[in-house]
Amino acid sequence: MLEPIGVKRDSVVTSLGRMVYYTPSEHPWTDETVSEGDSKSTLVFLHGFGGGSSAYEWSKVYPAFASDYRVLAPDLIGWGRSEHPERNYRVEDYLTIIREFLTATCSEPATVIASSLTAAFTIRVAVDHPELFKSLILTVPAGLSDFGEDYSRTFFAQFISFPVVDRLLYYNAIATTEGIRSFLENRQFARPERIYPEIVEAYLESAQQGNADYAALSFVRGDLSFDLSLYFPQLTIPTAMIWGQKTEFTSPELGKRFASLNPRAVKYLEILEDVGLTSQLELPAVTIGLIRRYLKLLGEVNINDTASKVVTESL
Repeated sequence: MLEPIGVKRDSVVTSLGRMVYYTPSEHPWTDETVSEGDSKSTLVFLHGFGGGSSAYEWSKVYPAFASDYRVLAPDLIGWGRSEHPERNYRVEDYLTIIREFLTATCSEPATVIASSLTAAFTIRVAVDHPELFKSLILTVPAGLSDFGEDYSRTFFAQFISFPVVDRLLYYNAIATTEGIRSFLENRQFARPERIYPEIVEAYLESAQQGNADYAALSFVRGDLSFDLSLYFPQLTIPTAMIWGQKTEFTSPELGKRFASLNPRAVKYLEILEDVGLTSQLELPAVTIGLIRRYLKLLGEVNINDTASKVVTESL
């Protein structure tokens, strides 16, 4: 997978295997004027799921914060350069490794910036372990079976659950240049012309890693889906959400319903016009600007403050 300039690759061992992460800590991000005793707040960027997903998803965004923050961007287990155990992944697997990663790499509460299904997992981890989190900035968080709409019961999820069919579909229709481009066009981007060759190349490289089919097929089958609406009311961490207006399966109305469940925690909901699922790739400059704004604003709010007015104005 392609990495930005000045990024160092490191890893931690989780209960499911070695987890690779990237941190901008080499030239030009090194700062000799800062003493070792000076610590920076940590930002953790977590990628979403789909054919060929990896930390590359945030690579046009996270270097912008390297001068002011300690930045970590992992490949989740089963994706990118992290280990790919041969297993049918479950929700609990990703709840566990997100918690283990934060515990292993962050000595203080961190701000976590996460995407789509992984953002939904992050909410669940934050509900159970609020001590690990300072704030949340989430792009299109969705459990994919929200408010009783169970994705795993759809025709496609049922069809791809057949043995042999799933692997044939993965290697012939997903982990190919045409398959990756089609997924990006139909699932992640509002405008196909914003998909340039480097993006396809990075997703394809991740999708063709050994055993990459296990995590991807667990996702496509719906094994990782759950009803996020059951957990949103329990969230206590100050949160901002960014939602692309043209997301394919998770419309902005879903974001509004989530925000209404917990206005004390969800301080901001920004709906971006003419943007799909991954604003961090489609409009990285806009996403950077919004993250900077929310880092400041979420640092100033109190979780007991009423947020319904703020959320309404943000729409």
